[in-house]
Amino acid sequence: MKLWSNYHVAHSVTEALTLLGNYGGQAQIIAGGTDLLIDLQQGNHEPKTALIDITKVPEMALIEQDGDTLIIGAGVTHSSIVATPIIQERATCLVESCGVVGGPQVRNVATLGGNVAHAMPAADGTLSLVALDAEAEVASPDGRHWYPIQQVFVGPGKSVIDPSRQVLTRFRLKLTGTHAGSAFHRIMRPQGVALPILGCAVSVALDDDERFQTVGICLGPIGPTPARAVELETRLIGRTADPSVIAEIADYGRQALHPRTSKYRATAEYRVEMIELLLRQSLTAAVNRAQGITTEPFSAE
Repeated sequence: MKLWSNYHVAHSVTEALTLLGNYGGQAQIIAGGTDLLIDLQQGNHEPKTALIDITKVPEMALIEQDGDTLIIGAGVTHSSIVATPIIQERATCLVESCGVVGGPQVRNVATLGGNVAHAMPAADGTLSLVALDAEAEVASPDGRHWYPIQQVFVGPGKSVIDPSRQVLTRFRLKLTGTHAGSAFHRIMRPQGVALPILGCAVSVALDDDERFQTVGICLGPIGPTPARAVELETRLIGRTADPSVIAEIADYGRQALHPRTSKYRATAEYRVEMIELLLRQSLTAAVNRAQGITTEPFSAE
């Protein structure tokens, strides 16, 4: 069985939308293809009449800074994100999460947009985008619209984006500034199926008294969609950023969050214990960066 009949390379978002429209819902956007091609081969998606390649659309391959705002094209690869100095310095958790996706060959072709479009609650890059309070731009025949990143997801593998009629084009986020930092840590199965047991992305900003001023925390997979741990964030606001407070919140997270048992990942009991570890590691690293103690991203290589 043919998985697709036609393959087109678009050179603009407008051309991609036109091609999608020409196929009346029977075509789909493809970039790196590291998720989509496997899904097609495994029968998780019905065969497509056409695939529309957006890797040659210039605006979707750009990383641009506008003051304290960063714009990342949906077609930017994980390797490009990891190698970008401004992201290393001021959106460190995104570098650390993109840096552990697959192996080097996968990161060289897999895109941040594909990570988000796949809409899985354990997607590493997605967890960091949620913690950084990012937004996603979606282009449709009737124009473009920015969505808060959490509004993109409606369930495991399901999003508000229709890849047969719409194009996920860009992301934007506010870069961390003075007295701010972010971090990502993940626990992975050492062998077998390459699935994360649990990941945790954290972004913090401290005030002049070293108290938590803003906090973003996203752990996954916990629920059906990537989501902020709002209750934990609220408990940190106004508290002093010291090890005892971090330990308290990490312990509270272990009690308050309830991941389920997964035959492919780990038991619920094990994953609950790992929540405490990941919160403590990620919060400590983010605070250290906010305080200027450490700045370099953790490298899994």
